[in-house]
Amino acid sequence: MKINKKVKIALGSIFGIFLILFVVLVVHIATAKPLVIDNASLQISRIDFKEPIDSLKAKEIHRNLKSIPGVKTDRLNRETGVLVFFHDIKIADSKTIYDKLIAMGNYKAERFTLPKELENKTACPVMNEDSFSYKFSRGIQRIFN
Repeated sequence: MKINKKVKIALGSIFGIFLILFVVLVVHIATAKPLVIDNASLQISRIDFKEPIDSLKAKEIHRNLKSIPGVKTDRLNRETGVLVFFHDIKIADSKTIYDKLIAMGNYKAERFTLPKELENKTACPVMNEDSFSYKFSRGIQRIFN
């Protein structure tokens, strides 16, 4: 009889914790507001380098990129050779920035462009819109927003 009571208490506790965590998740999704970006003309672009990048070359690329009008910030992953940068599309588009950067340093690189099937996607390109987590969070947002 004592074992049966302990099992009921353990199962009730686990269920209670699960219920509390589920309610916290739903409240968090319901109250999370979409990020409002003040500068609607800010865009992120990517350049893939096809050559090894050491620390000196990375600094040179950063310096050259920052000298191009419209470029706000940049991050270069030296191991993969991927450069991502934010720029103001009212000042310069990604092709113009790429052309100017390549002319400054004669780098072996190519500009990353989205595949056609991802161009008009409304969610993050890496997010699976068929997944349970995406559908669950979208459903909760629709209920409360």
